[in-house]
Formats: sequence, C-alpha cells, structure tokens
Amino acid sequence: MRRRSGILSLALLAFGVSAYGQNQSTPAPNEAGQSTVQKKGRSAGDIESGSGDIGKGAGKGAGNLAKGTGKGAADLATLHPVDAAGAVGKGGASAGKNVAVGTAKGTGKIVKGTGRALKKPF
Repeated sequence: MRRRSGILSLALLAFGVSAYGQNQSTPAPNEAGQSTVQKKGRSAGDIESGSGDIGKGAGKGAGNLAKGTGKGAADLATLHPVDAAGAVGKGGASAGKNVAVGTAKGTGKIVKGTGRALKKPF
C-alpha cells in the first residue's frame, strides 16, 4: 500500500510542476470564428492504458521471478548450486526490470491523462 501512495504522490508532483506557469487565458478565435485549440482527447484512455501497463509490468516480472526460482530449485535439487544461484539472480533481475519499466510507462500515461482531464473546462 505504501508503494501506491508513493506513486500517487509522484504523479501529483509531476502534474503540479508541469502545470506551473501555464497561461490560463482563452485562445483568440481565428478569422473563421473558430477556436485555434485542437482537441487531444483520450484522457480517460491514457489513465486506463497506464494502469494496464503497470499491471503488465508486474505480471511479466512475477513470471520471470517464478521462472528463475523454479529453474534455481531444479538446479539445486540436481546438485548444481552455482547454476541455481545464477538462475534465481537472473529471474530476480528480469523481474525488477519489468516491474520498473511497466511502472514508469504506466505512471507517465496516468499523469498525462490526469493532466488532460484536469485541463478540461467543467
């Protein structure tokens, strides 16, 4: 639970820094009377996609950890302790990488989607 609050704090901090100093004036209409602002859309989709990326990273990491642990246990049972340690270490490293990449990508998308959602006029 502590990790989730840390990620939320980081997302809010990143949003606050990105929103600081932005011009809040409304854009002037062009000659045809239309606004020059283009719709970007997908704020809810970015948040959903970001959550999916975090889940995918965690899932891949858990799979790699299980694979490395299983191979390590098999090597240990067949009296290959050096290979066992290497397999567990490799599985743990791969798990950490996948979790970190998934969390970073997902958090970036969530922050982007949250920023878009909060920019929309009510």
